[in-house]
Amino acid sequence: MDDGSIRRILEKAVERMNGILYLRPCWVARDFLPPGKRLGLKEEEFAVGERGFISERWIGSETRAENRIGPEDEGLSYLKIEGENILLKDAVRVCGPLIMGEAYAKNHPDLGRLPKLYDFDSRIFYHIHQMKGDANKVGKNPKEEAYYFLEDVDLGKHPETFFGVHPHIVEQGKQYDLLLPYLVNWNSDLILKHARAYLNVPGEGFHLPAGVLHAPGTALTLELQESSDVFAMLQAKLNNIIHSKELLFKDVSKEDRNKDGELAVLKQIDWKTCADPYFYENRHMEPKLVKETKQEGGFEEWIYYNTMKFSGKKLTVKPASSFRSSDKGVYNVLVWKGSGTIDGHEVEGTNFGIDEVLVTHAKAVQGFEIKNTGSTDLVLFKFFGPDINTDIPYIPVYKP
Repeated sequence: MDDGSIRRILEKAVERMNGILYLRPCWVARDFLPPGKRLGLKEEEFAVGERGFISERWIGSETRAENRIGPEDEGLSYLKIEGENILLKDAVRVCGPLIMGEAYAKNHPDLGRLPKLYDFDSRIFYHIHQMKGDANKVGKNPKEEAYYFLEDVDLGKHPETFFGVHPHIVEQGKQYDLLLPYLVNWNSDLILKHARAYLNVPGEGFHLPAGVLHAPGTALTLELQESSDVFAMLQAKLNNIIHSKELLFKDVSKEDRNKDGELAVLKQIDWKTCADPYFYENRHMEPKLVKETKQEGGFEEWIYYNTMKFSGKKLTVKPASSFRSSDKGVYNVLVWKGSGTIDGHEVEGTNFGIDEVLVTHAKAVQGFEIKNTGSTDLVLFKFFGPDINTDIPYIPVYKP
């Protein structure tokens, strides 16, 4: 479809829907981990042949999933407009000011964030996401991220996440000598013994800068991150299978790989943050009430904060109540539980096709009413890109 057609369709849709646009669910398969099967799909819908299993749902995504096998549009969200197939990525490219606002669109080429649900039956391998300098070498974005562990869902077999390394390893300058043999030999999962694990507590989460070693646990996790799918896998063995060593070098430049081999990945790590003896105190996040928007009918909480790369809120609206929603810029919504309306448009948690919307800048700033039409709490999540919410909380640096 040409840009002129996209523009005409979008302008009509935004006018017709008064600034609120539905999105189709975006399912992503992975072939290196078994699925947790908590995404609301039917049993027969999880297995997708050589692609593996549906293990993630990406929300309002402009980022393609970099899978070994898969369709060209895997990971990319589509707007839900009857009779049309328009990628959100193309809609933002063609109609940036309409969707993101004139001022924001001048300095931001896209929405610049990626919310996702990830759902695995085993712990994810120990890995990093490259920092800006190293990601740019391979033409990609860095990947800072944050987690929120969802409530009232089975936590899985291993609800604990490994972060960083034991502080003494870096304090004594042993990180290369100690970890390099695991990457060279590539035959075990014992590299994990050098990391510390923290429990996945429902209703809480962590903020993780790029370049930090981690192996996420099996809690159903709602993640918000920079728009990227870069990583380097440092754990050879997972679920009794030795995985391809190419995953170690997936986003390492050919020059660095040829020069340093396995050591190149260790040089990409943020060792200071990995060895922070107060990693939990400095990275653990609990919901923080947004006092300014608290109303009789509901309340908002910051659940993603501590960075200007992205931010996010959890909104709870009580049964038979309403909430006046007003924000500073464009955002996506995932309706998690309950049923109701967003500015008159029907929404319902896990009812695919009406559980995900995009709120344009103009509509977000103007404000609108969210109603709970059900008998239980209406719970939804708001996801914002960089530089929209400048009043977010920050975790104070812990000083013993």
